[in-house]
Amino acid sequence: MEAMVHGEYKVPGGKLVVADLEVSGTGEGSVISSASINGDFFLEPDEALPALNSSLVGLPVSSSGEEIAQAVTRKLPTGAHMIGFSAGAVATAVRRALGRATGWEDHSWEVLPATNLPIAVNVALDQVLTEEVGAGRRPPLLRLWDWTERAVVIGSFQSLANEVDAQAAEDLDAVVVRRISGGGAMFMESGNCITYSLSFPQSLVDGLSFADSYPFLDSWVMEALAEVGVQAEYKPLNDIVSAADGEGYGRKIGGAAQKRLANGGMLHHVTMSYDIDAQRMLQVLRIGREKLSDKGHTSAAKRVDPLRSQTGMSRQDIMGVFTQTFADRYGATVATIRPHELRRAEDLVTQKFGTQAWTARVP
Repeated sequence: MEAMVHGEYKVPGGKLVVADLEVSGTGEGSVISSASINGDFFLEPDEALPALNSSLVGLPVSSSGEEIAQAVTRKLPTGAHMIGFSAGAVATAVRRALGRATGWEDHSWEVLPATNLPIAVNVALDQVLTEEVGAGRRPPLLRLWDWTERAVVIGSFQSLANEVDAQAAEDLDAVVVRRISGGGAMFMESGNCITYSLSFPQSLVDGLSFADSYPFLDSWVMEALAEVGVQAEYKPLNDIVSAADGEGYGRKIGGAAQKRLANGGMLHHVTMSYDIDAQRMLQVLRIGREKLSDKGHTSAAKRVDPLRSQTGMSRQDIMGVFTQTFADRYGATVATIRPHELRRAEDLVTQKFGTQAWTARVP
């Protein structure tokens, strides 16, 4: 039995890669019997294209993204140049053609507008909603956060003592919470930043490296930032920065973090500075000179570039542009947190996120 299949993948900041494949056989025993990789990329020399196509022939349809990329790399002639795409990009297009990976358009997306909730409940909802999406009990979603208290949210693997000045946090009445994803600490006062979470199946980033998944998942927000007059880009691994300053450094707008769950769900969330008080942030967070110098600045105040000063827009209006951009781009519909999800999140605050055992799990 033979079938023709088609898959596409647009490299973030790069070119479109299209895979047109013929598959022979049935079920998991099927193999790729012919392949045509095409798109607006550049590939030198000319004979590299037939080699690329032939590298895919005979591969089982169950091949992983890594196996496909390795097959491509092995077969390409010495000195071949792939410009605007990569072996990994080919693998993603192939996996999409085979139905093993998905694109944004393969899902029905929801947007959950900001609801004012305690910061610990917001953190717990990241786990709850990502579990629900991974289990197939609700569609993938974008959720915007809102809260009223002052808080510090630390990454899953950060040392509590190394990241947070406990006395300063107490003096400022700041709640300290640990989230499930990695990355750095966030100082969050009501109205001073914009935070959103994406919960989706891991198939959306199938074949992408961790580094490539960040700009891929936030390509829509780059469009939204441009809409409000901010030219931004990703600085590997997980920083969103504005245009370079006079010293040649992009100033940080925000940062992202991720978590992949065992049930196939994945969390990606971003916090951006809207009107952050950098001096107060430094009272609570122990940001060392080594970390700052690695980012190209010796001052946290100079490193941060708040959206309020860049746009002159209200936080609510910027969040509105974010929501509309996402909805227009991916056909998302407005939804709400379901009652049982909120109850589960509140239970998790009691059992996990609000406990010292979890918050200080890395002392």
